[in-house]
Amino acid sequence: MTSDSLNIAAIALDIVWGAPEVNLNAAEAFINRLSDDTDIVVLPELFTTGMVQDETLLAELSSQKYVDLTLNRIKAWAQGRQCAVCGSFTAAENGKLFNRAFFITPDDRTVYYDKRHLFSVSAEGKVYTAGTAIPPVIPYKGWNISMMICYDLRFPVWSRNHHHAYDMMLVPANWPTARAYAWDHLLIARAIENQAVYVGCDRSGKDDYGTYDGLSKIVDALGRPVSSIAEGTEEQPLVLTATVSLSEIHKSRRKLPVVDSADDYTLIIN
Repeated sequence: MTSDSLNIAAIALDIVWGAPEVNLNAAEAFINRLSDDTDIVVLPELFTTGMVQDETLLAELSSQKYVDLTLNRIKAWAQGRQCAVCGSFTAAENGKLFNRAFFITPDDRTVYYDKRHLFSVSAEGKVYTAGTAIPPVIPYKGWNISMMICYDLRFPVWSRNHHHAYDMMLVPANWPTARAYAWDHLLIARAIENQAVYVGCDRSGKDDYGTYDGLSKIVDALGRPVSSIAEGTEEQPLVLTATVSLSEIHKSRRKLPVVDSADDYTLIIN
């Protein structure tokens, strides 16, 4: 099914550290309150656990038990609400841990992306392994959707929209308010330079790395904020929603074909 307009919801979950079932239940409560015409739900980075550094605890939280629990719940949301769901969780593969984003559709199509740029200021780079594949492009309702995670947003070459490959970029994040100025301007810049909708879904609450309230944002292909608060307050929006138009994106690309003039870098993954 093709749709010119998509209804997006970004849920700024206040993540309870190291508690997958608690966080899954909280996310489900928010999702159940969304409008029935929601097409895509975006959850924060590591929405089931928050940023955990302890390797012993991480081994438990990335076990098949919790991965199955997480994926089964997400798939049930996608099928029950007939929407796609995006976010990230900790996954283990061949003895390595990955910060793994997912995009799961109502028909059980599942696409993953492993975070490439690990935040060197924290312990993330010590306990996780960097992904080696570029952000995927996923056809969904006539749109091309891509995704990356938090710190990836700082790297414009990694985000480069070669030949208009994607129409919307989903960015689950744990981005603290101490760096709010950078977050706001990077989201806007990435949207403008790539002529694509950007959905920045940050967590809320606080952890050992800072506070997170109020940073989630949805911007159109011209970099303009288009989201409204569906739940929460101006200071602490818990659910942001927006309706975005593919024909408007195509119109802006025809009017000012920026991406057509972009430098064609070759990405080499070592």
